Amino acid sequence: MKIYTKTGDAGETGLFGGGRVPKDDARVAAYGEVDELNAAIGLALSLDPQGFQHTLLQTIQRDLFTIGAELATPDTTKLHKVLPGPPIGDSEVGALETVIDTTEERLEPLKNFILPGGTPKAAALHLARTVCRRAERGVVALAGGTPVSPAIVRYLNRLSDLLFVLARAANSQAGRPDIKW
Repeated sequence: MKIYTKTGDAGETGLFGGGRVPKDDARVAAYGEVDELNAAIGLALSLDPQGFQHTLLQTIQRDLFTIGAELATPDTTKLHKVLPGPPIGDSEVGALETVIDTTEERLEPLKNFILPGGTPKAAALHLARTVCRRAERGVVALAGGTPVSPAIVRYLNRLSDLLFVLARAANSQAGRPDIKW
């Protein structure tokens, strides 16, 4: 099977569960931004130290695939055919909150805005955080006119916070202090 199908050459794409929409449709933009976020996290994973929160970040990547599938499936009755497990819900949001809380406990209290950067790992996590915020805005825009699970918006909101905390933790682990604004 070839990677290209030529079915999108006229500027449309197929959705899970059927139907075609223009490639600039809000739904396509939202799941495309989630896909970009997933790639940004993949980049962060590839940087040293590669063991830093590896399992957590791969779990998040799997969650982002689930979110992408949910966003790409307008007919929620067909969603169970696409997903390997349950949709994103409160348990996944709660898991992010737990990691945020336990990671923040080990960091110096934040008293100032900080500049994104530091180690390559931390800089990549900061970049992923900003991509996450853009994906969140895309999902919120989609939700303005289309039913979207509120858990997806909550998940992306918590995830951007987690990526910020992980960037700080990566710098702290490497002995790099936060740079105050």
